[in-house]
Amino acid sequence: MRKFHFAALMLAALSAVVACNTSANVSSGIPEGRSQEWKALEQPLNFYIANDLGRNGYYDQKPIAETMGRMAGTIDIEFVVAAGDIHHFEGVQSVSDPLWMTNYELIYTHPDLMMPWYAVCGNHEYRSNTQACVDYSQVSARWHMPSRYYSFVKEEDGTTVRIVMLDTTPVIDKYREETDKYADASKSDYNVQLEWLDSTLSAASEDWVIVVGHHPIYAYTDKDECERTDMQQRVNSVLLRHDNVDMYVCGHLHTFQHIRKERCGIDYVVNSSGSLSREVEPTDGTVFCSSESGWSLVTVSADTLRLHMLDKTGKVLHTVTRTK
Repeated sequence: MRKFHFAALMLAALSAVVACNTSANVSSGIPEGRSQEWKALEQPLNFYIANDLGRNGYYDQKPIAETMGRMAGTIDIEFVVAAGDIHHFEGVQSVSDPLWMTNYELIYTHPDLMMPWYAVCGNHEYRSNTQACVDYSQVSARWHMPSRYYSFVKEEDGTTVRIVMLDTTPVIDKYREETDKYADASKSDYNVQLEWLDSTLSAASEDWVIVVGHHPIYAYTDKDECERTDMQQRVNSVLLRHDNVDMYVCGHLHTFQHIRKERCGIDYVVNSSGSLSREVEPTDGTVFCSSESGWSLVTVSADTLRLHMLDKTGKVLHTVTRTK
């Protein structure tokens, strides 16, 4: 009876998601002609960056997931970078936690989203079993997280981009000290990760290099300043040793922000939430900011790297452009 009851519940959940997705197709609010706008953005290599997703489909998560799928049906999207907090609020307890279904598998159901998702943990994953996020790579064909931090390279038409995925929660003392809430944060030596980051960037010879972590280095936020100062003193000090880092992209703040600092060649990008956004205002170095929810499209060619900030309808709000 228990097995039948569980199967019935999962069937009901799947039916509800299908119904919601059908409704979203009808009333997504995406203007006609947007497909042509999207197609004009396409380059040899294209991928998404999304984060702060997991709200069990509520707020803007389902509409954004639908728009991501529709755009991926227009542009050749190769993969998704998932920059943490896929699971609000208490992370996942195991690879069979129902949140894998309600936050991820049954939300991003569009056929064109059945592609590799390269993920790292955010602070919310650190509230529970972080190893389950790594181990889920053995369960889901599209979830790729070989370790808590790692790097991978993609190539298209001779153009290469290296994505360096960081595990930023253990880098911040605030989380390391709250052992009752973030038990795993103090278990790793962030100095080992920083040494790995330094050596990875030293060896990187790709056309473009993007470093991704969950927490910001520079940004407007009302969160504890120590989060950013720890990231500046530890992560950013490594990034600045190298002249090949094009962008540092993060989430965490549920806002879009593009920041450039004087005498610094790195573009600092905060990617908004894929479900629930917050208010934002300009700060030192702000080029652009927005309180819209959404995600980003990154397009790569031999001479140009662009990150397009998109709202929930797929409208381009701002573009970060780097050229050679």
